[in-house]
Amino acid sequence: MDVNAAVAAAAAIAGVLTGVIAMLAFRFSEREQKRPTRTSLHTDPVLPPGVDTVLSVLRSSAVVLDEGDGVVKASSAAYSLGLVRGGKLAIEPMLQMARDTRRDGEIRQVELDLPRRGTGRGEALAVSARVAPLGSRLVLLLVEDLTEARRIEAVRRDFVANVSHELKTPVGALSLLSEAVMGASDDPEAVERFAGRMQIEATRLTNLVQELIDLSRVQNDDPLEDAEPVRVDELVAEAVDRCRHQAGAKQITIAAGGTAALRVWGHRGQLAAALGNLVENAVNYSPARTRVGIAARRVSAPGGDLIEISVTDQGIGISDKDKERIFERFYRVDPARSRQTGGTGLGLAIVKHVAASHGGQVTVWSSEGQGSTFTLRLPEAGASRDRATHHPDLDDEDGQPHTESSPYEPHPAPEVLP
Repeated sequence: MDVNAAVAAAAAIAGVLTGVIAMLAFRFSEREQKRPTRTSLHTDPVLPPGVDTVLSVLRSSAVVLDEGDGVVKASSAAYSLGLVRGGKLAIEPMLQMARDTRRDGEIRQVELDLPRRGTGRGEALAVSARVAPLGSRLVLLLVEDLTEARRIEAVRRDFVANVSHELKTPVGALSLLSEAVMGASDDPEAVERFAGRMQIEATRLTNLVQELIDLSRVQNDDPLEDAEPVRVDELVAEAVDRCRHQAGAKQITIAAGGTAALRVWGHRGQLAAALGNLVENAVNYSPARTRVGIAARRVSAPGGDLIEISVTDQGIGISDKDKERIFERFYRVDPARSRQTGGTGLGLAIVKHVAASHGGQVTVWSSEGQGSTFTLRLPEAGASRDRATHHPDLDDEDGQPHTESSPYEPHPAPEVLP
């Protein structure tokens, strides 16, 4: 009897112990399931409700960090910028900001220059990083790419500096010449000489202001709003007439030829200004008693036929180094010659923007001592107006020009315009 009671008691104790152990195991399992693991840190349910949706529409690169500096979520832009590598935030200053914010809950912001990945160049990537607490355990990092904004600001700053310098030169010259005129009031010949110089400087100042207006207009206006079919023959005639006096003074022959009756689609005034600038440059940079050729032809292209208008001179030519910059505002291959001819350094910049806004491009071939050929390519009227709505990349506000590795020989010029 005692033996049976002992067995029963032992069985009861064993059952109770089993139940206690099972209960403890169940609670331990629940606790482990609630504890965040390395895998669960990268899943969306860790984020507060709605945060994932908000982060997906932000333009900034977003990274969410947990209390162990692990990446809970990162946008694709964050990976592209190289902020996240191997599941960790790779930028030490940002990581330190996140730790400081997690410690005291304060929002922090800083601008940094990061090395650009995958370019092989030493260019820096300018970013603005902002860190803020997200709930009780998480930290949110937002990174904005400021590289393009800084580049545009630098271009604008350089533009203002260049404009100031270019305006200062003729204005200063006018001031000095006016003083000279006043001091030589009793010398008619000196007054006449100084007055002639004043007229030259006033003309240069007028041309500079007008080209600044033209450049602003071609950059801000949409030429296709008032687009129409424009006859290439008429554009060439206008360009030749514009440079007739300068060419005659240097005994330069302007020959026009190529395919007749071609038409391009665009703004007549802007196209005439662009071609006129090319012909005027060719005349100004050519020696006396040489020849400037203008040729037009139709070429096939995937998006529709293009019209090529080439202007060839026998001038001083352009070096490879200068060819990379000649389409920049105020850049001059030969500053001394530009001052003699009254050049402002804006003509080719205007040509580039006119070509781009019409869905075309301008290219250059040149060899020092042999001359240059500038080719303006524009969509043909009636061929494909959709092409004219596509603007090639300008690289920059000032961007890199298109260049050719081999010369384009213009068509024979049967007609010589005096």
